[in-house]
This record gives sequence, C-alpha cells and structure tokens, in this order.
Amino acid sequence: MKAFLAEQPVLVLFGLLALGTLLGKITIRGVGLGPAGVLFAALALSAVDPDWAVPEIVGTLGLSLFAYAVGIVAGPSFFGGLRRGIRPIALVAAALLGVGALSYGLGRALGFSPGTIAGMYAGANTNTPGLAAAIVRLDGSPEPTVGYSLSYIGGVLVMLLTTAWLLRRGQSAPDPEPGGNRPEVTTRTVEVTHDNVMEIRELRRTPYGEVLFSRHRTPDGEMHLAAGATVLRPGDMVHLVGAQAAVDHLTKQLGRASDVVLTMERDEFDFRRIVVSNKALFGKSIGELHLWDRFMATATRVRRADQDFLATADLHVQPGDRIRVTAPADQMTKVAKYLGDSEHAISDINPLGLATGMTLGLLLGAVPFVVPGLGTLHLGAAAGPLLVGLIVGRLGRSGPMLWTLPHSGAETLTQLGLLLFLAYAGGRAGSQVVTALTSPLGLKLILAGLVVTAAHAAVLAYGARHLAMAAPRAAGMVAGSQTQPAILAFANESTGHDPRVTMGYALVYPVAMVVKIIVCQVLTIL
Repeated sequence: MKAFLAEQPVLVLFGLLALGTLLGKITIRGVGLGPAGVLFAALALSAVDPDWAVPEIVGTLGLSLFAYAVGIVAGPSFFGGLRRGIRPIALVAAALLGVGALSYGLGRALGFSPGTIAGMYAGANTNTPGLAAAIVRLDGSPEPTVGYSLSYIGGVLVMLLTTAWLLRRGQSAPDPEPGGNRPEVTTRTVEVTHDNVMEIRELRRTPYGEVLFSRHRTPDGEMHLAAGATVLRPGDMVHLVGAQAAVDHLTKQLGRASDVVLTMERDEFDFRRIVVSNKALFGKSIGELHLWDRFMATATRVRRADQDFLATADLHVQPGDRIRVTAPADQMTKVAKYLGDSEHAISDINPLGLATGMTLGLLLGAVPFVVPGLGTLHLGAAAGPLLVGLIVGRLGRSGPMLWTLPHSGAETLTQLGLLLFLAYAGGRAGSQVVTALTSPLGLKLILAGLVVTAAHAAVLAYGARHLAMAAPRAAGMVAGSQTQPAILAFANESTGHDPRVTMGYALVYPVAMVVKIIVCQVLTIL
C-alpha cells in the first residue's frame, strides 16, 4: 500500500484535499481550521511516510495561482488604499524587522547556527520563499529546513488564534479609514421644499460621498429621468441613491423625505439589473459606457459578488457585474443587448489574460536583484505574480488585452491555488518533523519559534488597536504580514468574505514577502 501511494501523487493530492476539507469543517466553540485543515492533514500524512508528499511543482503552481488571483481581485481597490495605508505597511515592516532581531538574539543565546536561525524565522513567519532563499544562500544546507519545520506549525496556530481573537473582539466595528468600509447603499424619495434653485450636477457631491439621482417628478406629475442639467424647484420629487449619511445630508438640503415610491411608476420608465457580459466593456468605467448618451438611461447601483456599489462615473466594470439601470421602457431591451446580459458568457475565465498575466508574474519573480552584501535575491513564485496581478487588476485592460476575470472565476482560482499550496507545504514540513523532534535542539526550536510568532502577533494586535482598524481589515493585515493563505482563508470564511479582509491582506503582503526574503538571507550571514 505504501509503495502504491508513493507512486500515485495525484491520488495522494486529492485524498489530502478531501481529508483536509473534512478536518477543516470541525469547529470547537465556533473556531475551525477551514482550508488550513489541508495543511495539517498533509503534515500528518507525510510524517507517517515522507514519500506520500505532493510534488513541488504542484505547490509552486498553487502558490502562484493563489497570489495572482488575489492580486486581480484586490487590484481595483489596492492602489487607492495604498495612498491611505502607509501606516499598516510601516507597522508590518517594523514588526518583521523587529522579530528578525529577536530571532537572531534568541538563536545566538540558545546556540543555534545561522542557518537554523534563518529557518526558524521563516517557519515562525510561515514563509516558504524565505526558507528557499536561505537554503540557496547556504548552498543547500539542511539547517534552515530543520528550523523551518519545527517553527512552522506554531507559526500557523498562533496566528490563527490571533486572527480568531481579533475577529471575536471587533467583528462589527466600523472602519475609520476613508473608503475602508464601503457603506451600504440606500435609496429615498425626497420632496423639494427649499427655495434654493440648483442643478442636479451641483448637488451630487456631499461631504459624505456622492449621491446619484434616478428619477425626477414635477409638481404636475410629469416623470423624467434625472439629468445633470435638471433644475430642482419646490414641489419636485427626486429619487436618491447613495450612502445613508450622504442621502440624509442631501435630504436636509433639499427638503424632506417622502413616502411616495417613484420607482413603482414603471409605465414610461423601467428599471432592472443587467449582467455585464459584453467583453468590449470589461475594464471600462461607468462613465465610459455612455448610457445616457446612447439610451437616455442611468445606472445607480452595481452588484458585484454579494455587495452593492454606487454606480459612480469612475467605477470600473468587471465581468459578471449586475448594473441596476433605469431607462425608458422602450430602450431597456437595447440597453440589455449593449451590456450583454448573458450568464453563460461570463463563465469564461479569460485564459489568454490569465496565462499572460501568470507568465509575466513568474518572469518577474525569476528576475535576479543584486543587493550589496546579500548577493542575488528573487521575488519568487508568490510576490512576482501578486505584484503583476495587482497592476493588471487595476488596469482592467491594456488596449485589446483584457486582464480582468469574472469574480466567481477569480475566487475559484484563489481557493484552488490555496488548497494546492497547503497540500504541498504540509508535506514538505511534515517529512522533517519526526527527525527534527529527536534532535537535542528540537524543543528549544519549537519554543523559540513560538516566542517569535507570539511577538509578531502581539505587535500586530497592538498596532491594529492603536490604528483603530476594524477587525476584518486587521485580520487581513495579520494574514498578509504572516504571508499565510490559510489565515486569509480562515478570516474570509469567518467574516463571510468581507472585502476588507482581502484588502488588508493585499496591502501588506508584497512588503511582508520582500522583507522576509531579505531578513532570511541576512540571518544566514550574521
């Protein structure tokens, strides 16, 4: 049986995925491993027989797919967040440099070799690329692998517990960062009672965000779609769409809320949600769709995954978005045809864009960077695809080249890549655990690794509290600082895939990856 399984890596892989998924569904007081169950199933299986391991190429494929898909999903909001996210980035960089110094001090005090210290740092911070960099730096020495193996499990467990603690303490907390928590979209009919005559275009922007005007009814009962040049006068009624605070502000400015529901009057103007499946429109902004010029239609909301977004002119359209359109009844069919309105068409995962983006990411990861005193560094199969994914995810398209993926397709690739990587990573660490545990330094390595991870977690938790970060964003930051997909998956699952988790992760992940790779190599020469 052992020989048979050793010759069937694909069978072992999918068996691990099934067993690990079942393990991840087990919860204790509401906390479960989730996808990280695959990691621990692989650790246990490879500890029994090191030959029952997943091939390295599978792990590389999974890691690069995961990183690229995360970049694609986070790209549209990452660069805006970067402008206001310098403090979390600085916090993560400082934490990783600090625990690097702690690793060096602990390692020297306990008599560890430089290679073992570097491996312990990589394991305590669950960073396989850092381990690989240390091994290459030491010409294939096994010392980093031993340190990594015994500190890796604690690195995952401590950070999982930290993430669970953060989420339990502040799951519903608001995010004070501008744009950090996209407010829920609300609608209201308002009766104009004030005498200040103004055009709609002058009213759209409020201190609390933009408000869109959908319909406009005059005192004599005439219904119109609200245009920017429409002048509002006492007795008019308008239908507003926007964030609660912005709509409240504009209601006070115009007059009072009305019980009349303008959207129920559908004889002349109708509304519906239309799926964007026309590939020519992917990556374009709402303003670039020119719905008003083409059809005298307006877009007020965009449904993406399970979230509603206000259809502002600068919001870029992604495959599978569902746009809430209000248009003359006789134009609605034309609007639907223009946007696509095909569920089948959005099932295409855009193989050309995916393959090209992955190729560019892996090429970037393979480019050597010469750093004085450290030698040659590489971004690797994680940071390279992630950086490219963030960039092309923000661009949407480059001329005829479409980069975007349907949201469901990107989420599927993220989950698949994550599971493949975890199955490989568990097999790699588990094959060394039994041997390392019998060594004289085994217990010291485990305890030292736990101290390093706990210090890292404490700095992040304190920093998140000091920065008044909402729990979902803080959990994403912890996962990104630890460069650990399992923690990201756990946080996503625990929050119902709150977008702030992925945003927090993607914001700090590139910096964390680069810092760890550099620190691991520095530790080998101290």
